[in-house]
Amino acid sequence: IVKSKQSPNFPTEKKTSSTMLDCSLLPDSLSPSSSAKMAKPAMELLQLPEELLQIIKDKLKDSFDVIHARSVCCPWRSIFPFPSCLLRTSYSLPSIAAKFPRKSRGSCTVEKFPMFVFRVRSPDNALPSEFFMGGVGQDKSEDHMKLPSSSIQCSVKVKMGECDPTFMNILDCQILPLGYQYRMVGYDPDSFSSSYRGVAFLPLRGGEFIVLMAYSLDLFVLRSAQMRWVRLQRASEAQCKGLVAFRGKFYATFINGDIFVIDPYSREATPLMPTPLMPLQQPLMSSKYLFAIGDDELFLVEKFNPFPEAEGLDFSRLALRVSVLDEKAGEWVVVTDLRDRLFFIGHYGNVSCSGKELPDGCGLSKNSIVYTSFGGDVTYAYKYGVHTGREEDDLSFWRFFRENSVNFLNTYSVVILRVERETVDLTLDT
Repeated sequence: IVKSKQSPNFPTEKKTSSTMLDCSLLPDSLSPSSSAKMAKPAMELLQLPEELLQIIKDKLKDSFDVIHARSVCCPWRSIFPFPSCLLRTSYSLPSIAAKFPRKSRGSCTVEKFPMFVFRVRSPDNALPSEFFMGGVGQDKSEDHMKLPSSSIQCSVKVKMGECDPTFMNILDCQILPLGYQYRMVGYDPDSFSSSYRGVAFLPLRGGEFIVLMAYSLDLFVLRSAQMRWVRLQRASEAQCKGLVAFRGKFYATFINGDIFVIDPYSREATPLMPTPLMPLQQPLMSSKYLFAIGDDELFLVEKFNPFPEAEGLDFSRLALRVSVLDEKAGEWVVVTDLRDRLFFIGHYGNVSCSGKELPDGCGLSKNSIVYTSFGGDVTYAYKYGVHTGREEDDLSFWRFFRENSVNFLNTYSVVILRVERETVDLTLDT
């Protein structure tokens, strides 16, 4: 298996196991017949000296190495515990009076789960390439025992739409960590059937934490020491669009373009707006997206229409501007690269992975931005300084890179992308 050389660097904390809704790791997917065939080798492996088993443990570099070791034989499942960093963590929180959840049972649940991108390897990394993006967790069901005897020993159970789960072999996949995401169980922030709009989680020392939740037009904060929600004074007239936690503070974006930094203790919200787009003209409205790269950097991506005077909106000509937060100066600084990362915007929030390990020719590369919540079936990655062939297109922004198309094969609950070579040059209008 080819894995990312970059360690996920997941923090260590108390975990609880839960059944995966998106992609479920099946480290033990051996049928009874294949297990019988493995009985004799299993006994031999079980009798290995402790010194040799310890050497094997030391050679396991990350969580997926452990998954593979557990799939060797049944006895090894007790020798090598399931990786704690792949387990989901749940936090039971009180409800907000009669507001949330709708069917009030006295509590709601925030869940923390790890996310990954699985790139299916192809010969010589030739296109088309397929990418599977979603959360992972331990599968507790017995479905894997019904697989045929020729089934793979390490797989991911993929749930696509309303169809029955299917199984994907990850032995031939490159695996890139996307970090952890938080969600309110049973609620979709993009759904119009609920007023819930997102949650951010700030861990503190000693297992304590602070949660910020967007509900309707309001923001609510909760400290684990008090376990009660407090409504914040409304900072923006618009509805919240996104929440992130970064270096001990919360950051919120709103659908009207507002950005605020929120102190979790004083609960004060301070505007943190970037410099206007097109300052010599009428300032342009933009959709804003935040990316926290651990505690290292906080990125801001702005999506805007550079030609507001045009009769119609051409979605293919929308541009991006990317900035990074200078926390000391309290301002956004425009940048032309993503520190060799690949950004995904849309489903599962805004996530990123290291792009340095993606091989040339696989279709996606570092310093690129892909929208996974695109309205159509096909889109393109954004890159900086793309020559479109149009004199009016400013090279100082990020635009569609049309060499490769990104096709959506599935968007729920697993995002599946197929990247293909674009056969027609679409950079010029004809």
